[in-house]
Amino acid sequence: MTQTIAKKISLYDQDLNLWLETSIVQLKSGNLENLDIENLIEELEGLAGRDRRELRRRLATLLEYLLKRCYVKSEYDFAGWETTIDRTRFEIIGILNQSPSLKNYVNSDELFEEAFAFALRIVKKNQGYQNIDFPNKWEFSHNIDDILNIEFWDFM
Repeated sequence: MTQTIAKKISLYDQDLNLWLETSIVQLKSGNLENLDIENLIEELEGLAGRDRRELRRRLATLLEYLLKRCYVKSEYDFAGWETTIDRTRFEIIGILNQSPSLKNYVNSDELFEEAFAFALRIVKKNQGYQNIDFPNKWEFSHNIDDILNIEFWDFM
């Protein structure tokens, strides 16, 4: 007769929210010996990457709408594009205010080039913009402070 041994399912695997609440109580009370360190490290690593991914996504969105606003002559759309630009800038500023160390990340040439390439690909795919001569390289400052503050279309 074969006996099967049931694998004990951890609280982390059963209920993430309850695991988080329990871990917080354990940390606050100094109950470190019962703390699920392995999963805590995994969650902290995930949090660290989350803001980088969010900045990457938002920078690409910002550049996409800046490209539209600067190069597509459609006064009908300007207000909507500017609203998206303002909203995206607000979100990026919020992330950078909460985690100022990410400013170096968002100012990196590698991230900027990746975000710009994605934004350019998105705008060029749009059927309505087939005749728009978008630049292959961003013609303005790559500095995040400038990108968050300058109305680039005023220079066009």
